[in-house]
Amino acid sequence: MRSLAGANIRAHRGGFVGMFVAVLFASMLVTGLGVLIESGIRGGIEPQRYAGADVIVGGRQSLVVKEDVDQPFAERAPLTAGVADELASVPGVARAVPDISVPLAWSGRPVQAHGWGSAALTPYEIREGRAPNGPGEVVVDDAEPARIGDRISLAHGGIADDYTVVGVAGANPTPDRAAHVFLSDGQVSSLSPRPGNVDVIGVTAADGVSANALAERIRERVPEVETYTGRARGDAEFLDAGSARTELVMIGISFAGTAVMIAMFVVASTLSLSIAQRRREFALLRAVGATPGQIHRLVGREVMLVAGVAAVAGTVPGFVLADYLRSRFAAAGLLPADFALAFSPLPAVAAVALSLITARAAAAVAARRPARINPVDALAEASATPARLGRGRMVTGQVLGASGLVISLLPAVVPGQAALAGAGGAAVLLMISVGLLGPRLVSGAVAAFGGPLRRSGSPALFLAAANTRGNARRLAAAITPLALAIAIGSVQIFVQTTVAAEAATQSREGVVADFLVTGTGSGLSPAVVDAIGRTPGVEAANPVARSQVYVPRFDGESTTTERYAAQGIDPAATVATMDLQVESGSLDALAGRDTVALSSDTAQTLGVGVGETATLHLGDGTAVSPTVVATYGRGLGFGDVTFANEVVRAHTTSGLDDSILVRAEPGRQSEVGAALAAAGYTVTDRDGLGAAGESERSAQSWTSLIALSVLLAYLAVAVVNTLVMATAERGREFALLRLVGSSRRQVRAMMRAEAVMVVTIASVVGTLIALPPLVGVSLGVSGQPIPAISPVTYAAIIAATVTLGLIAIAIPTRARLRADPVAAISSRE
Repeated sequence: MRSLAGANIRAHRGGFVGMFVAVLFASMLVTGLGVLIESGIRGGIEPQRYAGADVIVGGRQSLVVKEDVDQPFAERAPLTAGVADELASVPGVARAVPDISVPLAWSGRPVQAHGWGSAALTPYEIREGRAPNGPGEVVVDDAEPARIGDRISLAHGGIADDYTVVGVAGANPTPDRAAHVFLSDGQVSSLSPRPGNVDVIGVTAADGVSANALAERIRERVPEVETYTGRARGDAEFLDAGSARTELVMIGISFAGTAVMIAMFVVASTLSLSIAQRRREFALLRAVGATPGQIHRLVGREVMLVAGVAAVAGTVPGFVLADYLRSRFAAAGLLPADFALAFSPLPAVAAVALSLITARAAAAVAARRPARINPVDALAEASATPARLGRGRMVTGQVLGASGLVISLLPAVVPGQAALAGAGGAAVLLMISVGLLGPRLVSGAVAAFGGPLRRSGSPALFLAAANTRGNARRLAAAITPLALAIAIGSVQIFVQTTVAAEAATQSREGVVADFLVTGTGSGLSPAVVDAIGRTPGVEAANPVARSQVYVPRFDGESTTTERYAAQGIDPAATVATMDLQVESGSLDALAGRDTVALSSDTAQTLGVGVGETATLHLGDGTAVSPTVVATYGRGLGFGDVTFANEVVRAHTTSGLDDSILVRAEPGRQSEVGAALAAAGYTVTDRDGLGAAGESERSAQSWTSLIALSVLLAYLAVAVVNTLVMATAERGREFALLRLVGSSRRQVRAMMRAEAVMVVTIASVVGTLIALPPLVGVSLGVSGQPIPAISPVTYAAIIAATVTLGLIAIAIPTRARLRADPVAAISSRE
């Protein structure tokens, strides 16, 4: 069997080249995504300031979910200062140094301030002058222009203070993530938003004690902390490293699943086309006694020989693809620019295994028809490709299609992210359904096209109609990848635009303030809110602090964690500045961490109403069980969870507000605007307040587009691959047409007509696959069935796909027509 398979591969190189290309690119794609998944586990950022510590000790920085990926907290989880004394008593600890970071602004740019005592953890040392000893003294980096004796202004939360430079420190290497200044330990503690707490504690090991052994001792003595050693110390220093890990794992898993599904479609389509081109050969084998099992084994052996080489060859460019994706994700803001990937053979091994499994499964499906055909009927059917489908295939396709339509409409009756995700995922079921029912659907579409073409009076159009009617399977193999590209592109892009458009609408319509005030650095302090509130002509000043809230939920089988955008506001100033579209209860009841307001969708998802208790984790992981006092409609625009301002602000890393909404007294808008600008604040109109989660959605949108572009590039290769194979195998048909009197021009006209039919049907089918999920998502987020579809973007998707299809058919047609018709018709198939 092996020798026969090898002989077949040599004799049908053209058919197997298509499959080789499909598997090679599938392996490359899965390898690249596998590297991202592994990097989410083992990759990270090298420590900079904490490079001098053997072990970094911090609070629990993620919510542990046994059945799911741990959810990293958006804010830093603090440690009580007393933990440093506990650590100092652990055997093997030479020194335990607490560290606090405070965001400041220096000449309009952000800097991080630390106590000089924590410099022992860092590569910094005094190059000139001395360490700060009291309030108003600062040590600056030697890269800064300030020198000893200079007076500089450092602002915290919009309130500036003057400091005297008493020392200049340098580091080798110099931390490049942020600019740093050092104050006295007492000064930093007074500025810290969490008195009595520290950010992390750096531990130096005693001689002869390894970092890992010491970390284990620390966890045994103080089990409520997390320890970091080696590169993982960068996770403690940079919170975005931990969230980047989780995002990489989720992106990798999500798109790897989609990539495998696409690979299955593409390989199966390519292989089916290849086998269809050899139908006479298989018919002869069945007629001379080959059993169905032998046909299956022959096809399987051929596929494994070709796919094995292709899968291995695709792993090397897969590692290059991973690095390219990392750079693109970093540019989009999803990953830190200095996040390092982890490379090992595991992604390549997994990619080869998945590629071979996918190819073998596709071979089993493609071999069913030649293996099942009756030996007596084999040669009679050898030259025809009827659209008749097996009963099992028909039923499966219909069930999947109906399921996809039902799931698409879930958001209309079921609230929450799960329903939206289900609606987006319904496109997969519809795609598989179209793949299974392709020949039958194509036959119906061809019937609609065929009548006008046959009545046109043009020989070329008549031949095109006859060809498409008699070769529905071949046509379906060409249409499926084109429709798949349109459907995937439309769903991935327009789900994002639909959600973003509704969020922007809610934010725009819900802000009734006159001005939005922001500051330099990382936020605004409560003192600034008070100062603005006392400004003549100001009716109300509403501070807005933004963060994340985490809700663990048990769905009957497993526990998952939902992440929601949260805001902290001043209930007394809300009516004058913000309209959340309250549907039940009252925002006036918000007071302290024991009360909360939820968006209506979130309340329904959690199964709670006004007067009931919800279990939540704030941005730094603090568990709370507040009573719901109100529900509102504009959750996408302002956040699904609303607390009193001091609750959210107290559990953010900076302890500051993000912005302040200001309402002026009637007729005094110009006066108030001028006064705020004169005070040095950044003042914009009400449209300056972005929708809650806007930056996160933007990063996720760009991430989806980047990953989507890679998937669509693979689909483009598959489309060209399939169409070239389908067209190139018709050399004998073209030769016969020319020998009976058709000119090259007439044959090309026939193929142009067929190509137009292919791309038109693909455009319609791809659009119809995408519409139900998009309508479902639109119903879920806005209550309206019309999704936010950009006509220009949609036209670009269609135009790119159509152009690709037309070119992929035209070029091999011209190539085949150059051959001598007598030589071509006498050649073997």
